[in-house]
Amino acid sequence: MSRHWLWCGLLCVGCVGGSQRQTDVQFQQYYAEGEGLYLQHCANCHQTNGAGLGRVYPPLANSDYIKDNAAAVVCLMKYGIKDELVVNGVRYNKPMPGIPTLTNLELAELATYIANSWGNSGPMVHVSAVPAIIEDCNPQ
Repeated sequence: MSRHWLWCGLLCVGCVGGSQRQTDVQFQQYYAEGEGLYLQHCANCHQTNGAGLGRVYPPLANSDYIKDNAAAVVCLMKYGIKDELVVNGVRYNKPMPGIPTLTNLELAELATYIANSWGNSGPMVHVSAVPAIIEDCNPQ
């Protein structure tokens, strides 16, 4: 019987800070899935290292735009952009097609990955936040 209580005690100790652990696990899942989505949909233009391609495709690595415009990044992924975009002081004019087939979960995973890769340190974008972000987008 005492062995049973020992296991219960160890499980309860593991529950302390459970909310934080849940968030950490969820972040890791979003990040891992986002990486796969990035390689599938974005790396061809923005490169696997997020460096972009000269003055044609903007960098995502150490990007002031990503740091300052987390919601806009979700909109760009969904709807694309035709207008000029300024990233780290450099103007980019090449249109970027959106990927309207991405689900809200995929958008959240991809945004989380991009916001936390290559020197970026941003928030986890939770799937529950995406519908409101999309609703506020101004598709171009």
